[in-house]
Amino acid sequence: MTSFTPRVFSGIQPTNHLQLGNYLGAVKRFVAMQNDGMETIYCIVDQHAITASFQNPADLRHATRELASAYLACGLDPAKSVLFNQSQVPAHSQLAWVFNCVARMGWMNRMTQFKDKAGKNAEKASLGLYAYPALMAADILLYHATHVPVGEDQKQHVELTRDIAAKFNHDYGVDFFPETQPIIEGAATRVMSLRDGTKKMSKSDPSDASRINLTDDADTIARKIRKAKTDPEPLPETVEGLADRPEARNLVNIYAALAEITAADVIAQHGGSQFGSFKPALADLAVDKLAPISTEMARLMGDVTEIDRVLSQGAERAAAMAEPIIAQTYDIVGFVR
Repeated sequence: MTSFTPRVFSGIQPTNHLQLGNYLGAVKRFVAMQNDGMETIYCIVDQHAITASFQNPADLRHATRELASAYLACGLDPAKSVLFNQSQVPAHSQLAWVFNCVARMGWMNRMTQFKDKAGKNAEKASLGLYAYPALMAADILLYHATHVPVGEDQKQHVELTRDIAAKFNHDYGVDFFPETQPIIEGAATRVMSLRDGTKKMSKSDPSDASRINLTDDADTIARKIRKAKTDPEPLPETVEGLADRPEARNLVNIYAALAEITAADVIAQHGGSQFGSFKPALADLAVDKLAPISTEMARLMGDVTEIDRVLSQGAERAAAMAEPIIAQTYDIVGFVR
């Protein structure tokens, strides 16, 4: 049985602004993981960004750099983690083709994300949108990643990655690709909308008031929290009292994640408080944690030379890791090189 080096891989699409849910559910954990003793690889998946709809090239370049600036502003250290954009490493596309031929149509037909994004116009959806889970598997397995931090909505794709790895290994009689494990954790893994506690906070929500963007300044952050939807009751005395109160539960979870405490700790501190006093406390905490990020992002985006240098150097490091694995894959498959 092959022993694989513990290695974390994750990727985020450069579409729209990152928001609080991305930070608490992903980027904040990415920064912590770079100090946990495992190799960490973080990819801006710009090739995935063009699967669902046409992207203006200038907008895509801007969004890629803005996402990189967010990683850096949140504390990602290019000396500790590999940070790069996917299109700079051609081996992603090379391995994706092999996996297109390993994955089965039945597997792809079960992917709920395609059904959600394509909707009733599936016949008009791009082939890339249909096949992108195979590219996602290639992104992960190209580095023999053993762990992938994901939200619940992406867990199915990690399971598909495991199926592809297992089938490739079985078909060719090798123990070459690891069966990657998803990492899903955290009090605010699923951050909900500030306007509707039953819906996930989203970059694509038409209402900017529904989310806190990482580009928002201190005044904007505080204003959005003060105007966040709540119910008329005070905070309960126990966590169980949040069960049927989605907006209250969401704000408590956000506070817990930002303060790095449990929801029970928040209730112990603020139980019985009216939202008129809890919201200002949450706003102060959010401004303290998030405003420095937006300030540093603005500085980096003022001169993207530093961002481009980091991405280029990261791509060189990623390619050095990926090229031996794609070469071995080609040898296993039987391609003459």
